[in-house]
Formats: sequence, C-alpha cells, structure tokens
Amino acid sequence: MDLKQKLMQEGMKLMSNPKVMKLMQDERVMKAVMGAMSLPAKLSTFTEEAGESVAKKLNMATKAEVRDLQRTIRKLEDQIETIKRK
Repeated sequence: MDLKQKLMQEGMKLMSNPKVMKLMQDERVMKAVMGAMSLPAKLSTFTEEAGESVAKKLNMATKAEVRDLQRTIRKLEDQIETIKRK
C-alpha cells in the first residue's frame, strides 16, 4: 500500500470518529480546513507570479513566453514542410 492510500485510509478512519465528526460541523474548523487545502495552490500561484516578475525585471523570457515561442516555431516548421511538399 502506497503512502497516499495509507493516508486516505487513516483519514477515513479519523472522519468516522464521532468526536471528529462533531468538530467538523463547526464552521470555523471547516473554514480552517478549506484554507489549508487551498494553500498549496495559492503558494504555487504566488511563486509562479514572483518568478515571472523577476524574469521581466531582468529582461528574461518567462515560461509562458518560451512555450508560445516553441509553439510558433512548430507551426512555422509545419508550414515550411507543407511548402516544400508543394
């Protein structure tokens, strides 16, 4: 059993505990749990935006700009191949 399955199994056991069930009915606890669950996404967004900001200030290409450039290059290469075949 991998770690994720083990954590899920232990979480389900914990959730079936009457004391925990009563605690989870408290709105404040639920807000805290929801906040904790959204934290990784918020941190990821923050670090990505901070990285883009630094890249722009240093006049460097951002990840999105490189991805767009690669997409454009692929399209141009396809167009060249199409022209060569004609």
